[in-house]
Amino acid sequence: MDFGLVLQTDPPAARVVSLMRRAEHNGFRYGWTFDSSVLWQEPFVIYSQILARTEKLTVGPMVTNPGTRTWEVTASTFATLNDMFGNRTVCGIGRGDSAMRVAGRKPNTLARISEAMKVIRALGRGEEADLGGGTPVRFPWIKPGAELPVWMAAYGPKALRMTGEEADGFILQLADLYLTEYMVKAVKDAAAAAGRDPAEVRICVAAPAYVTADDSPEALAHAREQCRWFGGMVGNHVADLVARYGEHSADVPDALTDYIKARQGYDYAHHGRSGNPDTAFVPDEIVDRFCLIGPVGKHIEKLNALRALGVDQFAVYAMHDAREAVIDAYGREVIPVVNAS
Repeated sequence: MDFGLVLQTDPPAARVVSLMRRAEHNGFRYGWTFDSSVLWQEPFVIYSQILARTEKLTVGPMVTNPGTRTWEVTASTFATLNDMFGNRTVCGIGRGDSAMRVAGRKPNTLARISEAMKVIRALGRGEEADLGGGTPVRFPWIKPGAELPVWMAAYGPKALRMTGEEADGFILQLADLYLTEYMVKAVKDAAAAAGRDPAEVRICVAAPAYVTADDSPEALAHAREQCRWFGGMVGNHVADLVARYGEHSADVPDALTDYIKARQGYDYAHHGRSGNPDTAFVPDEIVDRFCLIGPVGKHIEKLNALRALGVDQFAVYAMHDAREAVIDAYGREVIPVVNAS
């Protein structure tokens, strides 16, 4: 199983670079960041510094979107980084929930994401693509062998199906075992139905991980408070699904939607941060299901269960008060054990 680290690009950028270097030293192979231009610093500038100061780490956004940058600019940025540092980028893409809404726009449609994925992937590989004006373009400076995998974030039935049909990888932002099994199956089934080899679609589960010294009530309570924000972030996407499909639908499992009944709104000023006041509605049960918390043994147990469900990568959201401690604990006690079993 691969491991990734997910950070926000809060200033100073040097700290983001330092944490990514620490992650690589501890056996992490991917470095992901949020991508919301109003809320955080520009990630692609920081990727250049991360790549220059690491040896093998693959970097990318979790996730970018097709609305805040033109597609040829996105593709050119990735391709430039790959030309400078080797094929060490991955394009995670989605609706742009925070990036679009903070700017007063609606999240992107699936049709727009589909078009963008095709164009960004093709241009990033040095192939021709039509940007919508009927004139095919290509980057003449891209060398042979260039690659740009495009991984899609999804929850709803149509997005899961499109991921299986078109994306190189699937990003699932929660670590609930039941929902992971349900959604991975949906993606793999869609890939098979489209004539693809389902094994070619990489599966990445991303969620907060918080390692505690023991399983005492005090330790677990603190860990839950540090990770409760995640249920609120996921709840934004879930609320959209409920609005589209209803509270109880055969298309969306109740195990995903039931917990947002007490949700009253969301302020993006606290997006993805511990202590977010808009996430008080998230119960402990959801924190435990969606995240990895507890002593090292609990993390290993859940990671092995996720791998058995077809998960190729676990990406650690590290928006809490123990970033270095979790990175080091994973490098010392978790990653070697999981990958030795």
